Amino acid sequence: MSQFFAFLSRMKFINRWSLMRNTFDDSLAEHSFEVVMLTHALTEIENTLFGGNVDLGKAVSIAIYHDASEVITGDMPTPVKYFDTELRAAYGKVEEYAEQRLLSLLPPQLKERFENSLAPDKTSREYKLVKYADKLSAYIKTIEELSCGNNDFEKANKTIKAELDAIDDRTLRYFISVFIEAYKCTLDDIKL
Repeated sequence: MSQFFAFLSRMKFINRWSLMRNTFDDSLAEHSFEVVMLTHALTEIENTLFGGNVDLGKAVSIAIYHDASEVITGDMPTPVKYFDTELRAAYGKVEEYAEQRLLSLLPPQLKERFENSLAPDKTSREYKLVKYADKLSAYIKTIEELSCGNNDFEKANKTIKAELDAIDDRTLRYFISVFIEAYKCTLDDIKL
């Protein structure tokens, strides 16, 4: 009996942004879905508009499991995770342990197949697009919270926007210029 997927199904119980007052909760499972959707969009933009050769299946599978280790570690708040380099390095080791522990729950015949998703090559273009999607998801959360009048997300919004602005990537720039502004709209503003 493998407990791998039963364990991962607990992602729906892990809330993100735990140090912030939230207008609405954002579970790890919901966040992962959004990152998958954004990764798909970034991959299609890259391949269709910029002649890229990104493997969509690989990118999406990395996105699906990009925060899977948090079923063991929980969601470490960003200010804590990045407090200093020693703490970040220590947390990185904990994440690696959690990834390996999750992989150990799989039948041996499947372990290698899932390793590329749970512990991917961090230099690959697919991984980089997932990281951009993850950052976009956080930025979108701040936009949505600010739109609801929750000023607790003001600093996070500015910080994440500055981080996104510092990334020199045409695929990311395209997504931001075409799609981000719509996240500020109310339902009545969105025209179908």
